Amino acid sequence: MKRLWARRTAFALGLLGLPLALSGVATAADMSAGAAGHGKMWLACENGHEYPIRPIAVSREYDLVTGYLVMTGHGRGVHVRLMPMGSGYRYAGPGVWFDGLREKAVLNWGTPSEVPCTVMQE
Repeated sequence: MKRLWARRTAFALGLLGLPLALSGVATAADMSAGAAGHGKMWLACENGHEYPIRPIAVSREYDLVTGYLVMTGHGRGVHVRLMPMGSGYRYAGPGVWFDGLREKAVLNWGTPSEVPCTVMQE
């Protein structure tokens, strides 16, 4: 059952990433080079918690493409990936996502409650 879900999720994420790959936004070399030089990034939320983000790939404009949202209480990270939206952004991973526009974001855990956050970076 888990393997079927993983395959479907990978397929869906692959389809979502296809328009970005075809548009030539950034090459893999551009993204990986940016990740190494990208500064510290985290979500500072109104619930009093800070959730570090560990970038894996960033664009030439230093926009996060994919990375890990580190769950400080669980001691592990969740892989999140940029999903194109009309305006703003969404980064989603298994059981968690955050939407926003510029430095304002809303963190969702898959429950009806959501937590307003500010995207911080050095």
